[in-house]
Amino acid sequence: MHGVTSDDLAAAAPPAAGPDRVLLEEIERYYDAVPRAAARVEDFGPLSLFVREGAGWPYYARPAPGHRGPAATAEDVRRVLARQRELGLPEAFEWVAEHDPLLRAAVEEAGLAVHEHPLLVLGPQDGPGGPGGASGAPDGATVRVLPADDPAIARAVAVPHLAFGEPGTGVGSAGVEELAAKAKELESDGTAARLSGRIASGHTVLAAAFEDGTPLCAGQHNPVGPVTEVAGVGTLPSARRRGLGQAVTAALVAHARANGVRTVFLSAADEDVARIYRRAGFRPFATALIAEPAEPR
Repeated sequence: MHGVTSDDLAAAAPPAAGPDRVLLEEIERYYDAVPRAAARVEDFGPLSLFVREGAGWPYYARPAPGHRGPAATAEDVRRVLARQRELGLPEAFEWVAEHDPLLRAAVEEAGLAVHEHPLLVLGPQDGPGGPGGASGAPDGATVRVLPADDPAIARAVAVPHLAFGEPGTGVGSAGVEELAAKAKELESDGTAARLSGRIASGHTVLAAAFEDGTPLCAGQHNPVGPVTEVAGVGTLPSARRRGLGQAVTAALVAHARANGVRTVFLSAADEDVARIYRRAGFRPFATALIAEPAEPR
């Protein structure tokens, strides 16, 4: 799971009923499968700890797939936390509340703070998604999917980094100068090259909205078989509130559908951010939970 931002707001939709269990299990299998491509898995009974092999963003712990024994306890959580500290990893857990409703109490008893994020979905029955896509880009902008050798990859991946550095949906300060500096940093540390490799292997699809050759919004989807997650959609803070986030999201959904993906989902930072995805056709489905150490008082 990854956090997302938007550059637009829309009217709220009514909450969904209890989630479809078949679709919930499909998403759960996806969450377990994604980190296995770049991590080893350490078994802690009802919990699995993913430990990244090589460079890249570190992973987290989450419920073990298919576990049939007792639910995880606070002591199970503490064992994982001790291992994360031993390995120098972030003390982090991620899961879906509706799939593992008892885990929250154990995680909180172990001393972690739990943050809720709306999980939205476009399932097989939901059609292609809402309006938008490349043809729905705002005046003066174009949206395209980037190939692995595109020279704009470093700048495109830099956009969400800057967006998440200024969270929220209001217009911010970071602009073209900051974009150039962040792109240079992501080239130097290998982030851009790693993303190019994932694009080449088919693990990631990157789309961006451009104006005068400059990426102003970017995001990705990461397919595993018939399921994909839209992640990291962010708009350059100085370019927010122009509909760029919706256009990029729609382009990612269109690409996924055109390539045989049956279920597209995402988790939003909060309800304000989720509104943009409702406009793109996503419906509220469940609650993604992220646990981390509470901030010191």
